[in-house]
Amino acid sequence: MNIFKLDYVALLILNLIFWHVSTVSSESAFNTGGRVLDTFRSSLSSKMAEALVCAQNWPCTNHPKANDLDVDNFDASTSIVVDFIHLQTNSMANILSFHTFIIIILYLLIFFQTLEATINSSFTIQLLHRKSLFVSSSPPSSSFLPSFLTNPSSKVTSNNGDYLMKLSLGTPPVDIYGLADTGSDLIWTQCLPCNNCYPQKAPMFDPTMSQTFKPIPCGSEPCASMYGTSCSPENSCGYSYEYADSSVSKGVLAEERFSFGGAESDIVFGCGHEDSGTFNENDMGVIGLGGGPLSLVSQIAAAFGGKRRFSQCLVPFHTDPNVAGTLTFGEGSEVTGEGVVTTPLISQDGETSYIVSLKGISVGDIFVPFNTSETESSQMNIVIDSGTPTTYLPQDFYDQLVQELKGQSNMVPIEDDPDLGSQLCYQADTNVEGPILTAHFDNNADVPLMPIQTFIPPKDGVFCLAMAPSSDGLLIFGNFAQSNLLIGFDLEDKIVSFKPTDCTSQ
Repeated sequence: MNIFKLDYVALLILNLIFWHVSTVSSESAFNTGGRVLDTFRSSLSSKMAEALVCAQNWPCTNHPKANDLDVDNFDASTSIVVDFIHLQTNSMANILSFHTFIIIILYLLIFFQTLEATINSSFTIQLLHRKSLFVSSSPPSSSFLPSFLTNPSSKVTSNNGDYLMKLSLGTPPVDIYGLADTGSDLIWTQCLPCNNCYPQKAPMFDPTMSQTFKPIPCGSEPCASMYGTSCSPENSCGYSYEYADSSVSKGVLAEERFSFGGAESDIVFGCGHEDSGTFNENDMGVIGLGGGPLSLVSQIAAAFGGKRRFSQCLVPFHTDPNVAGTLTFGEGSEVTGEGVVTTPLISQDGETSYIVSLKGISVGDIFVPFNTSETESSQMNIVIDSGTPTTYLPQDFYDQLVQELKGQSNMVPIEDDPDLGSQLCYQADTNVEGPILTAHFDNNADVPLMPIQTFIPPKDGVFCLAMAPSSDGLLIFGNFAQSNLLIGFDLEDKIVSFKPTDCTSQ
């Protein structure tokens, strides 16, 4: 056949035209009553498969059944495929000249190059401040779509500085709003039955109502990757996951279909049956964004073949609840442009926490170095944690910082309010008019922190420093300070990037 004398053209036909044949049909064309075709399931009928196989070699006049396909018994969507085969066996040979055919091929090449240029192997989740949790959004598609073809988003509300993401779990999908937490790995939500759980506004996830819920067996890799697991009589992997503030979730690990927007995959998550701690009724669980194998970051990269990197842009604490920040995964999440600074990520590979080195903090032009009586080091390791609002520092270093702030401010601190304790607080209508703080990370990564990032209002007319002394030695760069910064976490190249950004306009 002449087509095989032109290898390059044949390759174009196979990779371009046949791509259309196998994807343009509606769900009904690929569905015979079972689940929609995806990576894990096949619902092609024998006739549909025959049509597609025939279409792969478009000059199929020599195919013994090319002219015997029972077109009358095909549905409307399938007939598109058959018509296309007939187009190739008849029209291509008898109507199109060779030059016309080449023009079509070139047109398709330009089309696909343009399409490829617009596709980014990343996807974005919107983050709102947590005062409008149950905002309606378009339901996720039930078909499998790779992450780079979609822009899934999640809306969140405010709860004293925490940030909520939306995921959908199960078949049929159920919306889950969980705390976005770079300081932990496990993705979990409260599940029925939940007798010893904190109260929750939204209905709890019922695993018995999902067609795709599968308990993780004992001895499996996900079960072995967690500490504190146990084995039930049914051979299900039980877990107990505790946080630094003594909050805890206990339940079973399971595999379940998840989605945000149109991107879908199977993930391992915790189905919590005993959950307690500092959660409120809007919190349905936690979305772990740490560096461990069970985090959303790692599982997304494994499912879609991307790299373990993401970026976040959190809106400030007292932003209008209808304004969104962003959380972006994949190749398009790199932080670039003017004003970007980077610092090494010193966490070990697979470690949960994102640890960087902080050399000190400037108050205005006065540098307060990290050289306290508590350590001989000239810099400290600090965790970037989106699940903790306050920045926690060593006591001596914190005291020096507060003293310098008082000295450079024209405002009088509040000292007679028992509700505020020993915090540095000022009376103000909007925010504190004071010096800019600058966090000095390793590699000369200097990150300016405006008053909107360093002072927050615990009550009307009062703004307090969003930093505190650490009582347990754990040092944290909290999410108050992270707001209005585009922060990129690159687990492959082991760097963290910062770029001052108005996250309310992203």
